[in-house]
Amino acid sequence: MTQDVKPRRRSARRSAGRADRGARSAKTGENLHLRVPYITRGIPTFDLLNEGSLERIEATAERLLCEIGIELRDDHEAMRLFKEARADVHEQSEGIWRVKFHPGQIREILQTAPETFIQHARNPANNVQIGGDAMVLAPAYGSPFVMDLDEGRRYGTIKDFRNFVKLAQSSPWLHHSGGTICEPTDVPVNKRHLDMVHAHIRYSDRAFLGSITAPERAADSIEMCRILFGADFVDQNCVIMGNFNTTSPLVLDGVTAAGIRTYAAANQGSIHLPFLLGGAVSPLTMAGSIAQCLAETLSSCALAQLTRPGAPVVMAGFLSSMSLRSGSPTFGTPEPALGSLVMGQLSRRWKTPLRCAGNFSTSKRPDGQAMQQAMMSMMSAVQGGANYVLHSAGFLDGLLSMSYEKFMMDVDMCGALHAYMKGLAVTEETLGFEALAQFGPGEHLFGTDHTLRHYQTAYWDSGFNDDQPFETWDEQGSVDAAARANAQWKQVLNDFEAPYLDIAKDQALLDFIDRKKASMPDAWY
Repeated sequence: MTQDVKPRRRSARRSAGRADRGARSAKTGENLHLRVPYITRGIPTFDLLNEGSLERIEATAERLLCEIGIELRDDHEAMRLFKEARADVHEQSEGIWRVKFHPGQIREILQTAPETFIQHARNPANNVQIGGDAMVLAPAYGSPFVMDLDEGRRYGTIKDFRNFVKLAQSSPWLHHSGGTICEPTDVPVNKRHLDMVHAHIRYSDRAFLGSITAPERAADSIEMCRILFGADFVDQNCVIMGNFNTTSPLVLDGVTAAGIRTYAAANQGSIHLPFLLGGAVSPLTMAGSIAQCLAETLSSCALAQLTRPGAPVVMAGFLSSMSLRSGSPTFGTPEPALGSLVMGQLSRRWKTPLRCAGNFSTSKRPDGQAMQQAMMSMMSAVQGGANYVLHSAGFLDGLLSMSYEKFMMDVDMCGALHAYMKGLAVTEETLGFEALAQFGPGEHLFGTDHTLRHYQTAYWDSGFNDDQPFETWDEQGSVDAAARANAQWKQVLNDFEAPYLDIAKDQALLDFIDRKKASMPDAWY
């Protein structure tokens, strides 16, 4: 027995479902979404712990600061500032002091720290808000090696560094140029900071991080910004930040302390990051690591405020687990992700911007392990309320390697996070009643007026994923994600055009670099 089938409405409506394939490229997302200077959170943060648990963590952090204290090394000026603030400062040995704080003293010192601030970029359209409901994504930082599918793993060079600055600048899904994206090991240690800062200025018009490896290199980074922005502007505005690590457990070394003071004295931003490896330099249990992290980051932030009240600071947490079979750090695991959620709660209680988490992985290739671990870690930053996320793209090999392919995979994930963090709008228009009413039951919706209004913007459209049927994918060579990423980064670099930079300013920067390099012999360690 046959059944009469009413013909479906087709004709021109079918065209509504067709994408503009000619426009698709490595920058697909840029064609369909407005490029924004940073993400404005449209979803709530997730509060993991109750009030009582948070108070116990804060009380333990205060006990650490009051009863054990922070060891300060080789910075007499920092010692003087802590002493002047009426902390208990006792010399342990020549150039080494134990600094203990009174109950409530750190909170009092940090009253001058701004809850949010703007880091200015040379293109004002790319200024970023640090704090509040803003989330700023930046590339990974600090890898001595780089890797790609063609040449494998090798030491990074200044060419690699510039390449990654260009890749970051080209992505609509990153907001910040980052800092030491990889170590340019072909440039002397005491001079490479000059080339790195210049690369950020020359090949990007976004905000960036400066050098922190020595106080004089921090000063050079700030001076280059004075050339770029003008000295008066720099004195009144944050244009550069430094990313500082405490020496865990509970040590603030002289180079770090002097660097913090250098940035703060110039009214520039500083990020205060304990790098905690559970069981090695912090308690094995995550609650203990969080308490230690809070104590270290707050005491470091306090030094910046004592140097110049009101200087921008960012509290931070880099919480890491460990493989107890080998003693190796592990990244992208669930316990540190929970820790990042709690650090988000604590930062909101302290009214201080937060840096934490990122696209972490210990995988040695841009593979399934790499992206599974990355997503576990990155989502904790998203749900926890992180304001500045370093390591958003390229992190591989436990941060020992910066991967070209994973960089492209990560920035595509960051694009998805832009859509996720917009949240869900519920209005008469988005409820779409008319889409069902226009043609009625049993009819497809491809050609409805509602579909035609929204088909270009309703869904995030990846510029990287392969969503074709298996047969089409197979006919086109069965290209996997890593191979697509390999082709994509090469295409982006081939198409790259540096943003406009005033020739006179660039020449002044180059002259400054030449004078600084000529003033000292090369040092390779």
